[in-house]
Amino acid sequence: MPAQPVPQVEVVTIETQPVPDEPEFIGQAEASRPVEIRAQVTGILKGVLYREGRDVKKGDQLYQIDPVPFQAAVAEVKAKIAQAEAKLVQAQQDLARVKPLLAEQAVSQKDVDDAVAQDLAARALLQAAQAELIKAQFDLDNTLVTAPINGLVERSRYYEGRLVSAQTDLLTVIHQVDPMYVVVSVPETFILKRRRDIESKRIQHPGVYKLRGALTLMDGTVYPGEGVLDVLEPGLRMETGARQIRITFPNAKRILLPGQFVKVRFKGDVKAKAVLVPQRAVLQDPTGPFVFIVNGEERIEMRSVVASDWKGTQWLIDEGLKSGDRVVVNGLMKIGPGAPVKAVPMTPPVDTSPSPLAPQQG
Repeated sequence: MPAQPVPQVEVVTIETQPVPDEPEFIGQAEASRPVEIRAQVTGILKGVLYREGRDVKKGDQLYQIDPVPFQAAVAEVKAKIAQAEAKLVQAQQDLARVKPLLAEQAVSQKDVDDAVAQDLAARALLQAAQAELIKAQFDLDNTLVTAPINGLVERSRYYEGRLVSAQTDLLTVIHQVDPMYVVVSVPETFILKRRRDIESKRIQHPGVYKLRGALTLMDGTVYPGEGVLDVLEPGLRMETGARQIRITFPNAKRILLPGQFVKVRFKGDVKAKAVLVPQRAVLQDPTGPFVFIVNGEERIEMRSVVASDWKGTQWLIDEGLKSGDRVVVNGLMKIGPGAPVKAVPMTPPVDTSPSPLAPQQG
């Protein structure tokens, strides 16, 4: 009986190379500045002056609180100022009259002292009335509630006829959505592993605040533009065992909205000596992923691997392979562990698409 021919298999020889290491997490968008709008004075709400759920600009009118009581208070204080000014004029005149008489001993020192005291008291009354005017004018100005920032405004909590209390009742909230924050919770296990990889030089790390963020929306749409990592919380959250990271994204087109879930890919780290193999070379059994390699005796050996991520048409192998290993890519159906084989380099795929410079037939 003739001997069975040795099967031929195509292999790739492993060579380590630097590869971007870009972990991905689920994040949630939030407004960069959510500003609560509260009344600064107590009064009856006379009007809601904005369109709910729309863009507002800084200085836009939002609410009108009945100004009549506050206008009356301003007028009353202005009358007090007028009275205080009149008393000050009288006190100054009295003091001017008695001072020359003291030299002629026509009045006593006590009369002069009383005149000085009355002058000082009149000045104090005037200053107190002027301070009351500042407060009364402040209250009157705050009967018209305006937007302190640009942003998207929520629906109003209260409407005409409601008595609103100063600094207590929340009228609405304005969300500044350009720029937008995206908050990511990174598990402790990932943080510990990444720290070990950086210390062992397996990962080249530029520094936390030099990392960038790329977004993918939940429908698979890639968000235009990258974000900048600007806040790394100092500690872990007790309830989740994760550390929160905040990335700032430009959002002029209002693509991101508060509360929206997104996928965040961190860019900047590089795996210094990465191992990549074609995806079809990685097989699966009940114990996990594995590959077939050709050993030094030209026989097939089964090798368990840890495949972490896809890079185009290749698997990124974290553990199980090293530089120089020959991994079987084609001919997998003809082999098994221990089988002798003839290993040849893998033939690169032929690009059958027409060259843009090729002459046209016709």
